[in-house]
Amino acid sequence: MFKKIGPGVLVAAAFVGPGTITMCTLAGAHFGYALIWALLVSIIATIVLQGMAGRIGLVTQNGLVDVVRTELKTPWIRNVVIAIVLGAILVGNAAYEAGNIGGATLGLEQLLPQQQIKPFLPAIIGTVIFLLLWFSSYKILEKIFVGLVGIMGLSFVISAIITQPSIAGILKGMFVPQLPEGGLLTVIALVGTTVVPYNLFLHASLVKEKWNSINDLKTVNWDTIISIGLGGLVSMAILITASAAPISDINHALDMAKSLEPLFGKMAVYFMATGLLAAGITSAITAPLAAAYVASSCFGWQGGMQNRKFKIVWGIVLLCGVVFLSFDIKPIEVIQFAQVANGILLPVMALLLLWVVNKKSVMGENKNSLLQNVLGITIVIFAIFLGAKSIFKVIGLF
Repeated sequence: MFKKIGPGVLVAAAFVGPGTITMCTLAGAHFGYALIWALLVSIIATIVLQGMAGRIGLVTQNGLVDVVRTELKTPWIRNVVIAIVLGAILVGNAAYEAGNIGGATLGLEQLLPQQQIKPFLPAIIGTVIFLLLWFSSYKILEKIFVGLVGIMGLSFVISAIITQPSIAGILKGMFVPQLPEGGLLTVIALVGTTVVPYNLFLHASLVKEKWNSINDLKTVNWDTIISIGLGGLVSMAILITASAAPISDINHALDMAKSLEPLFGKMAVYFMATGLLAAGITSAITAPLAAAYVASSCFGWQGGMQNRKFKIVWGIVLLCGVVFLSFDIKPIEVIQFAQVANGILLPVMALLLLWVVNKKSVMGENKNSLLQNVLGITIVIFAIFLGAKSIFKVIGLF
């Protein structure tokens, strides 16, 4: 079974990062179990979209941008789409990389008692990630991710079990949708941190790295469903844990861990810190990797992960994260631009995915079924709504 697990694990690790952990913490602390349904919807949407991206990668043996670039015949439309994709991914991932490394740093700070090395932790973590990306092949990274995701999952699930949650309350929150007062933006944020545009590019590229036969389609589908489903379970565990924490002022996920300490002991902090460290490292690896795959597809570079230009792109994204964090730079404007760019990118990519995966000339007999199209169109409508809300929020209209 473990030999068949692959790219889905990296996708799950990418969306369960420090940002998702913080949003799940906020949702649980402010609304209890009431918004678990939003996570369930997010996971279903992610499985559907990532399933399409993985199928395209397997059938075409190309990255997502390669396929879109080939199928868009009108030059100006093709150039506009590629410019939006490239700009959103490079700027967005560089801006969010600081948060990924910051999450790993917060986790490590709780596990290391030595105060004197804390200022150097971002640089240390950045160096470890650099070495992993520079010297590792896809197969090695996959094994590392399976281990890290396992640690992360166990840490957060054990944290949730420690709080002795109400099973009836969880089931009600999952299957009886509610929208508490002030909960709309939290729902949008939960979906936005789970259905991540750059993961679509990452998934298609990684699928073709691992599998090259159409006979592997069933394996690809199960890898997507199981891995992303487990990622969703981790997100729910964080929300459930937070609902038991007596906190009002939340800046990051460890605020939850510290508030749990008087109730459940120091082990709560250790489990949360370990999970946050693993989540930060995995997201800090996948964000630069996705940016490099997108750039590689846009410019037609050959050689995969060993291409020098490929390494330069992920190196720049990683360096931006370390610099922003080490010098306490607050890249608010950059992050706001990234939010706008991703708000545009998600519906654009969802539409392009749906279009490509219905083209018989590209997908052959593996094009979408009626049910997949119904789900896909529903997600596209929701993505347009989500994107519009995030853009309006940034420019102050909402």
